Amino acid sequence: MIRGLDPKHTTWHITFGTHGSRLHGDNRPTVERQHNRPGEPFVEPDTNRMNNERERLRGQAVRLTQAQRELIEATVPALCERGRWAYRIAAAPPPPEDHHVHVLLDAEPSVHGKDIRKWLKRWLTESLNSRFAPPPAGWWAECGSTKPVKDESYLRNAHDYIERQRTT
Repeated sequence: MIRGLDPKHTTWHITFGTHGSRLHGDNRPTVERQHNRPGEPFVEPDTNRMNNERERLRGQAVRLTQAQRELIEATVPALCERGRWAYRIAAAPPPPEDHHVHVLLDAEPSVHGKDIRKWLKRWLTESLNSRFAPPPAGWWAECGSTKPVKDESYLRNAHDYIERQRTT
């Protein structure tokens, strides 16, 4: 059973991808910093743009292995405890979606999801580097998504979506 929203905390749905796994111009929707407002269109598919971005990468795109995904899912609850956030659920999906992480958690209202995302990425990097050779350009893409969960319907949908994407 999913516990409901707590009015004394902010529930965050945080998503971040691996380095080079989602490039502007490919067939999946992406947003740009300068065009990242609700209702604005996604970046259109553009093979030339995608190829230019691929050429500028600092290393190969990172795809998470089974062992890496399992480590991530096993580690996130302790990272939430370390950050003083209440863990709800996390997923590092299997192929073909093996290039991102979802986390659903609760935090004090004074803590923004962007800061939580930064710490999760930093601490997951430490954990991954302790067991695996780090990729030349690092594990993670620069940004990601931080959505505050404002209603019970979104909470249930996000939780169920993440649950379906779990590796373990």
